[in-house]
Order: sequence, then structure tokens, then C-alpha cells
Amino acid sequence: MGKQTGTEPLSRKDRAILTELQRDSRLTMQELADKVGMSSSACWRRVRALEQSGVIERYAAIVNPRRAGFTLSSMTLVSLARHEEQNVENFVREVRRHPEVLECFATSGEADYHLRVVVEDMDAYNRFLDDFILKLPGVSQVRSNIILKEIKADTALPFRA
Repeated sequence: MGKQTGTEPLSRKDRAILTELQRDSRLTMQELADKVGMSSSACWRRVRALEQSGVIERYAAIVNPRRAGFTLSSMTLVSLARHEEQNVENFVREVRRHPEVLECFATSGEADYHLRVVVEDMDAYNRFLDDFILKLPGVSQVRSNIILKEIKADTALPFRA
């Protein structure tokens, strides 16, 4: 396999490897090779190439927020009053610094940014809003959609064989 740029199509074996690693990234190389029908050394070379090309960015543990004490999740929609470069750069920089913001998307439509925020409780969320979001220069509107029930939360991409 040559170096992947992220835009080249993945081989069937690469998709199989990625599917298995998304299910369990703690598999040994031999276990992974057995699951995808390859030798351990060939599988290792493909995994290494996927890592070097940036297709595999990192490995992580998936933590259950509620069991870890984070009982409130929100989709927080933020609109900026002016899209001046300094306001946008400041907003992006500050959002990246706050660990409560698990995801942030620049969007079209009703808001400029959609943030997925996870905190311990409503008091923590109010502090997040009062001490951070509402103090950012250029923020004109904030709308909170408190998540009542998680229906589906997956991290795995839907690779087809």
C-alpha cells in the first residue's frame, strides 16, 4: 500500500482493518491479522501506513459520560454579530481551550457554530455560559438545546467491505 493522502480510495483490506480497529483498538496485531485474513507482518505494515498517512489519527478509550459524572449534554448554537477575522479567530482559539466543548462545527444555517458541550450538571453549564461563551467578544446569540436522551452515539465510520 502506498502512502494515503486521505482522498485516495482505501483497499478492501484497509477498510476491514479500520472496521476491526474501530470495534476494538486493543487487539494484538496477530488478533487483528486473523480477523482480516492477513499475515501479522502484512497487517502491521498496513496499519503503520494508515497511521503515517493520517487515516488513523490516534487511539482512544470511549468513556461513558454519565458513569463518569457528566450528566448534562447540550448542543449549543452560537452566532457571531460580526464575522470580523479577529472575532472568529478569538472564538475558535477560546473554544479549543475549553475541554467541556467536545466538538465544534462551523455551520451554515441558523447559527455560525454548533458546539457539543458536556458538563457535570446544570450549575456547571450555567458557569460555562456565564464565565465563557457570553463573555466572548462578537457573540450575539446563544441557544442551548439540552440533550434529554441519547439515541445513538457512535464514533465508527461506516466502512463497507
